[in-house]
Amino acid sequence: MAEAAVGGASAASAVESSVGESGVGEPGRAPVLEIRGVSKRYGSTQAVRDVSLALYPGEIHALLGENGAGKSTLIKVMTGIEQPDTGEVLVDGRPVRLRNPLEAQALGIAAIYQEPMIFPDLSVAENIFISHRDRGRVVDRGAMRRDAEAVLERLGVRLDLDQPARGLTLAEQQTLEIAKALSLRVRVLIMDEPTASVSAHEVRRLFGIVQALRREGVALLFISHRMEEVFEIADRVTILRDGRWIRTSPRKEVDASSAIRDMVGRSMDDFFHRSPSEPGEVVLQVKDLRREGAFANVSFELREREVLGFAGLVGARRTDVGLALFGCAPADGGEIFVGGKPVTIRTPQDALRAGIAYTTEDRHGLGLIFPLSISSNISLPSLRRYLSPLGLVRRGGETRTAREFKDRLRIRAASVEVPVGTLSGGNQQKVVLSKWLNTRPRILILDEPTRGIDVGAKADVHQMIDELARSGMAIIVISSDLPEVLAMSDRILVMREGRQVGIFDRGEATQERILAAAMGQTPAVVPEPVLDAVPRAGVAG
Repeated sequence: MAEAAVGGASAASAVESSVGESGVGEPGRAPVLEIRGVSKRYGSTQAVRDVSLALYPGEIHALLGENGAGKSTLIKVMTGIEQPDTGEVLVDGRPVRLRNPLEAQALGIAAIYQEPMIFPDLSVAENIFISHRDRGRVVDRGAMRRDAEAVLERLGVRLDLDQPARGLTLAEQQTLEIAKALSLRVRVLIMDEPTASVSAHEVRRLFGIVQALRREGVALLFISHRMEEVFEIADRVTILRDGRWIRTSPRKEVDASSAIRDMVGRSMDDFFHRSPSEPGEVVLQVKDLRREGAFANVSFELREREVLGFAGLVGARRTDVGLALFGCAPADGGEIFVGGKPVTIRTPQDALRAGIAYTTEDRHGLGLIFPLSISSNISLPSLRRYLSPLGLVRRGGETRTAREFKDRLRIRAASVEVPVGTLSGGNQQKVVLSKWLNTRPRILILDEPTRGIDVGAKADVHQMIDELARSGMAIIVISSDLPEVLAMSDRILVMREGRQVGIFDRGEATQERILAAAMGQTPAVVPEPVLDAVPRAGVAG
């Protein structure tokens, strides 16, 4: 492996850590990794401008900013994926030129991401040591297993070393990524949204691992859109906005309101806003909906201008109900009525004909086709509207529609013809929403609509939900973010292990009551009745 090019600056200068107005140093301690005055441009886009940051041994340093603030670019610079246009990277006080990730790894710098990068058909032990290169030597599998056990023991976890990695949960895959970094003698570990897709229990387990690494002297850079996690675990917080350094402060000097204001230039009052509205006629009625092995006895009504939140812990099977209503995983029994008329939903086409649209929680795997443009993605479910008599796509109409949604949802992109894969997570989510709003639904099911997006994009999505509800649409919001559900919903349906355990009106819903119901600690609230006067219809047809 080629060595990184190392400059000759003394470590003494790093101890002073005089990083000027763009960062905050810690006199008397030498940072293990530091960037000074880093700028990076991609074409006409200035991704970061004159940013400085220092990471110290045994420190958890949180990096906050909206999507597009420059966080990903800094990660790429620190891990050798990209080289800065100006500025420098220092390791142990010495300037280095990281030409690729292998050189960063050789210096003890590693990163794990929201989506773990594993080899699914290799075993756990093989994945841990996949980055170790000894050309021409036969693998000593006994030694590899012993070393893998030692690494996992340091983390305080147990995994079946011979199990193929594809059988691991997402949290276990992230643990595997951390073990891989430890096997490389990691000194700096960058964690990019590691908790975005895991349960609260798995977050606790991950935080235990993080604290163990901290005690060993590893410097950790923690990136998350979940403010409560940042304030629980971080020692210092750095905030970026529009590619610029805003401030670096000890955690005790930062709260959620001031952090959000610094990140997006807006007050906390702009978030979770819901306009009062009077619900209209019943649009959707569900009675005793069930699917074998997933959920049962789900009954509710949904009205015009109403937002019904679905709450519950991981394993509550809320998403399964949404998939059944959209025909992706049809129910085995029960009844569905739209506008008072019985409907049978076996496919998404059935749901669309009934005026039901569904946005998936998995925008990467199911929500978007990344090589296609914004306009092509938005038009896909409604493609018939844009076809000529000869079956060719009328690009003009498709482009006009995409531009309307770009303006309406404030999608940040150079044009509607750029590949959707080049957008930030928040803007990708807005394209997903545009795609299904373009089907002109009466009922919109939003499954984790703000997962993995920044607070500014969240505010835009919340505003859109509020506007759609006021316009007369009936909306179901499935979310693991309980403050979001409480703030945006008129009523909240709580599920536990595939069973509906209660429906709470906005006035009676509190975080404590919702969590207690989700955990089975209170008597179930009797679900509201579905009108018996409506004719009966079997979902299974």
